[in-house]
Amino acid sequence: MQHSAVDVIRTKRDGHVLSDEQIDWVIDAYTHGVVADEQMSALAMAIFLNGMTPAETARWTRAMISSGERLSLDVSRPTVDKHSTGGVGDKITLPLAPLVAACGAAVPQLSGRGLGHTGGTLDKLESIPGWRAALSTSEILEQLSSVGAVICAATAGLAPADRKLYALRDVTSTVEAIPLIASSIMSKKIAEGASSLVLDVKVGSGAFMKSVDDARALATALVSIGVDHGVRISAMLTDMSVPLGRAVGNAVEVAESVDVLRGGGPSDVVELTVALAREMLSLAGISADPAAVLASGEAYETWARMIRAQGGDPEAPLPVGTHKHVVTAPASGVLSTLDAYAVGVAAWRLGAGRARKEDPVQAGAGILCLAKPGDTVVEGQPLLELHTDTPDAVVGALQALEGGYAIGDSAPERMPLVIDTIRG
Repeated sequence: MQHSAVDVIRTKRDGHVLSDEQIDWVIDAYTHGVVADEQMSALAMAIFLNGMTPAETARWTRAMISSGERLSLDVSRPTVDKHSTGGVGDKITLPLAPLVAACGAAVPQLSGRGLGHTGGTLDKLESIPGWRAALSTSEILEQLSSVGAVICAATAGLAPADRKLYALRDVTSTVEAIPLIASSIMSKKIAEGASSLVLDVKVGSGAFMKSVDDARALATALVSIGVDHGVRISAMLTDMSVPLGRAVGNAVEVAESVDVLRGGGPSDVVELTVALAREMLSLAGISADPAAVLASGEAYETWARMIRAQGGDPEAPLPVGTHKHVVTAPASGVLSTLDAYAVGVAAWRLGAGRARKEDPVQAGAGILCLAKPGDTVVEGQPLLELHTDTPDAVVGALQALEGGYAIGDSAPERMPLVIDTIRG
């Protein structure tokens, strides 16, 4: 059957359901340049305004997977992956992947770079001297077999339709469409080939989804797609109203992750790492205790092997920003607010993040949160330590922090770190 971009756009513009054939055709045609960017922009806006049924979203995801290759993870261990929707101080992948590998699973963690106030896993790891993100498919498989974990960039052949559409959504104000978010995430994750997947859907000021209801809607859509594609899947809703841990940036988050792998680190990072590990191991059918494995030091040894396998030196000193600025408490009392979004934007302005995909990042830029909500502080006590290689950036970072922290009389009420779990 012959299709046209105009007919597909009109169908969705008028609130109708796209047929499987229309979806397959438009994704394939857009991938190969037959459908122009302006036409796909119009379709994305129609989807944003009118939504998609679960069946449409599943078919859209399937078409995006079919636009490229799908990895075949032929390894002896059960394969399980994790994806976070992004947050501030969210370095959980760094300790989680080697921990789950040390428990007996194979963890193919194909990750991305940061954009805006949310950090990117690859940016963080590239602060380790010598470490490289780009691996071939054969190198990924070899490392999964020998180490059990790999964190690297996605190969160019995985879901190329998503790569084109993702960039287009960013400049057409259609990022927030839940069917497009869900299909974007799941097309890449399913193409990676893991048998099981745990999703960390962040909710709060520092997250993409600000409300629990929106986060639950996204999590439900993601799980539905996974089930449709035969993937064992769970989605955990986790709090992102306050930065995770005390470090926000690149090298500073690596250092904090290493602390966790060596048996220390902030309690919230440890709690979420272990909770996600338990869920991943449950889906993979492995009955290990991740808390015990973390305490044993085995996860750190797996981390060191993983970093060395990708050319990095796990013992090398990490970069530190050449300029430091300390933000102090304006009064005595209890730190009642430390807004994740404000801290994330401040770290971004210091050089830890990028405004465009091609922008460089500073390995040593970031923020150390010296106090967290609920801590008692005295006037003049250091609250935040800002690091950067560009001192002029401090002014913009301080502007971002205005209103982002407050001193009160009592500890704030907090949501639990893990709010809910939705299983397929």
